[in-house]
Amino acid sequence: MASLKVDLEHYRHQTTGADHFHLRTDHQEKVFMVALRTVPQDNTGVAHILEHTVLCGSERFPVRDPFFMMTRRSLNTFMNAFTASDWTAYPFASENDKDFYNLLDVYLDAVFFPNLSELDFAQEGHRLALLDPESPDSGLEFRGVVFNEMKGAMSSATSRLFQTVTKYLFPTTTYHFNSGGEPQSIPQLTYDGLKAFYQKHYHPSNATFLTFGDLDLAQLQGEIDDKVMTRFERSTEQVAVPREERFVAPVSVVERYPATPSEDGGPQDHVVVGWLLGDSTDLKGALEAHFLNEILLDNSASPLRHALETSDLGNSVSPLCGLEDSNREMMMVCGLEGADYKDADAIEQMVLDTLAKVAEEGVDREDQDAVLHQLELSQREIGGDGYPFGLQLIMTVLPTAVHRGNVASALDIDDALIWLREQTERPDYLKELIHRLLLDNPHRVRVSLVADTEFQARADREEEQRLARIAQELTAEQREQIRALNVTLEEHQNRKPDPGSLPKVTLEDVPKEIRVTEPSVQDTAKTAFGVGTNGLTYVSWVRPIPALSAKRLRWLPMYSGLAPELGHGAHSYTDVQRLQARFTGGISAQFSYRSATQNQNEVSMHSIFSGKALNRNVEAMNDLLLNTAQNVRFDETTRLHEMLQSMVSRRSRGITGNGHSLAMTAASSHWSGAANLHHNQGGLAGTQWLKSLVKSNKDQYIDDVVNELNAVHQELVALPGQLLVIAEPNYIEEQLASIVAPWSSFSLTEQTPQSGELDTNPERHSAWITNTAVNFCAQAFATVPVEHPDAAPLAVLSGFLRNGFLHTAVREQGGAYGGGASHDLSTGVFRFYSYRDPRLEQTLTDFGRSIDWLLSGDHGYEPLEEAILGLVSSMDKPGSPAGEARHEFFNQLYGRSLAFREQLRQRVLAVTLDDLKRVATAYLTPEQAATSVVTYADNEAVCSKLGLTVHRI
Repeated sequence: MASLKVDLEHYRHQTTGADHFHLRTDHQEKVFMVALRTVPQDNTGVAHILEHTVLCGSERFPVRDPFFMMTRRSLNTFMNAFTASDWTAYPFASENDKDFYNLLDVYLDAVFFPNLSELDFAQEGHRLALLDPESPDSGLEFRGVVFNEMKGAMSSATSRLFQTVTKYLFPTTTYHFNSGGEPQSIPQLTYDGLKAFYQKHYHPSNATFLTFGDLDLAQLQGEIDDKVMTRFERSTEQVAVPREERFVAPVSVVERYPATPSEDGGPQDHVVVGWLLGDSTDLKGALEAHFLNEILLDNSASPLRHALETSDLGNSVSPLCGLEDSNREMMMVCGLEGADYKDADAIEQMVLDTLAKVAEEGVDREDQDAVLHQLELSQREIGGDGYPFGLQLIMTVLPTAVHRGNVASALDIDDALIWLREQTERPDYLKELIHRLLLDNPHRVRVSLVADTEFQARADREEEQRLARIAQELTAEQREQIRALNVTLEEHQNRKPDPGSLPKVTLEDVPKEIRVTEPSVQDTAKTAFGVGTNGLTYVSWVRPIPALSAKRLRWLPMYSGLAPELGHGAHSYTDVQRLQARFTGGISAQFSYRSATQNQNEVSMHSIFSGKALNRNVEAMNDLLLNTAQNVRFDETTRLHEMLQSMVSRRSRGITGNGHSLAMTAASSHWSGAANLHHNQGGLAGTQWLKSLVKSNKDQYIDDVVNELNAVHQELVALPGQLLVIAEPNYIEEQLASIVAPWSSFSLTEQTPQSGELDTNPERHSAWITNTAVNFCAQAFATVPVEHPDAAPLAVLSGFLRNGFLHTAVREQGGAYGGGASHDLSTGVFRFYSYRDPRLEQTLTDFGRSIDWLLSGDHGYEPLEEAILGLVSSMDKPGSPAGEARHEFFNQLYGRSLAFREQLRQRVLAVTLDDLKRVATAYLTPEQAATSVVTYADNEAVCSKLGLTVHRI
């Protein structure tokens, strides 16, 4: 693939028929994935539970949890496993050759030769347990990591909406079922059923291997052959997903989802319309679907999105809007949230009328070219900041590989883009496309998902009644079997693992130097980096913010989030959206802050406006960026109201997916001014404030919002700043010449006074009641600023406690999906957390028990080394070329010089066990804890008993 400097190589194993696709490149980071086609035929979550259980020990590595143990015995840049609707994948990435082959060894044995013990199935999947093991008449409860994970996942309206749409769009194929598992169905899965599913699906003949990087394939394939392939023959059973049977007429359905009462009594229903389209492996068909999706829904100037955003039939566009192309056949969905399901006919008709109007009237040639431009830009951009770049590419081609399509065409779409451009030059092409894919397509489903405030209570009662029926029918012998299973599992969990069979890297393998990207140009007005961006240029306008009042600070994230979505100067917001699509890869704004290295409550803040564009469009992008930063207007109040409603919906939806982080921020806010700022802006308090601010009736509040946003803008607009430019090395001088001049009158000539110390939150213990079926628990302790010598051992301590105690106590024994600790080096706060946790009070107790465990034993050197390795690995995690340049700029901006980072690194590498015990004793005592939990209404009494101030959100 020339545009990304990647060559695709395809190999097929002669005996088993397994495919291996290798993306050859000179990137230092190497990526491996093995993916299996997995096609469940029920809602028991068998594929998901199997993914977890496979990683619990294998033939050559019979330790209890080799996957988790390898996360701390490695310098990996990524380790995980995924369960999708029709595949399960096991990827990892590393920059270290020794580490890469260590992980390969463990992954291959885990996938193809797992133990699949019944105890691990009970732990990861589901099991029955006695509420009181000592009582012969005790009630029962369900336990299990996946069971609790999916209780949390399916309390999300978006997850439930997605599963409902796919259930009806795909009535006969695997997508009809929830591959993650429905909580009420998970207990139906038997251990024998799990093993049978494994035998059918986890065979090399059903596997696809995908790799990325500068690898010696002879060595790699030799390892795979020696460790796996020589023990298998070709399977006679081919796993595949058939095409869905097509409807002859559209279908309408109504289902319900768990909701909390609306604060203003407004509607909370979701109404969406979905179509089943063609094969995702048909490159031209997939490009057509993407083109149509972008034409209709890409931005607020796109006709269908505009119709949805401006409709009075709902509060905002559905989070499910868009094209889903990862399944065998694609689907396209659009609709509204915050609607009344009684208006479903009107909403569906509005969608169809809009499509008919677009088909008849067409779309401006410039808007069609803008979509083609976006497709080209997405094909060129090199990612890798949140996710390894190689893994991004692998994930792009994985659905095609799984469904036995043409992987090369999925990776390199340049020729297909030329074909698509030729098609768009035909006058009736768009009209034909809308009719063929949507208007004349009878395989259409309208889903109304009705908000039901009693849903969760009924589900809880049904589970209680189900458990009561089971308990009533149990014999004394069966009760003893349940008790014995849980006792045996607890003994298994408490058994100290012997990691001797697992490979590892040591501190000797840690890179000695920090990788640094040096700027090509730097002065008070600008900083420029010349790095490999593959024909894109990135520009940011960075302004230091002076001290602002707490009231004004609260509005900054809203200002940043809205500014790129509004009009500026003489341009309306639809004009701006069209210009952004034509000339940029997006304009964004954010409010950034970081604590001082010597005082965690002294905070530096910046307003940042950013844009990116192909080199040929840099001047146009720069003009848009300048006008957005300087001339944004807040007088389009209808648009403002629509965006704020969408913001409220997005923030509310995000709570159950990010509850552990939100709880940690709330707990930390008592000790840290920066954490309190985040709590009141993007955290739980900020979401509560936003929900109270935004009304369903625009006229009740919008004038006040306009006044506040204008006041913020007036304070920021006159501030001087500096430019950050990232481009190809041979384009830097040329780009700077055109970029810098328009900003020269706003350049930074002297440092603007920045805000000093921020107030902390007087509230120390809090509980936040929301729509969730599980808990998210956190405790926080004030520690030291990052420049203090104790910051390094505190950071290592978090990994040490997670590895040695919390993972077992909170996840394996407690049943939470995740749990651990972290030391925030920026805010100077140590945090414990749990994620999708069935327990509350017991988990808070376990946080304290972890310190007792630390202080009561002699743990040896190896666990310390593992904690240090994990921390250094996270510190060294690579990004994209542009991302690493950006990271270096902001490190310098916030006083994190190379000398500072090297000193921190050396302190981390020098931490001892005595250091860990010393800092734990000094900073993590029970009386110093601040506590916060995100939980559900039934736990309110428990929270009050624990002394937590209860909030509803």
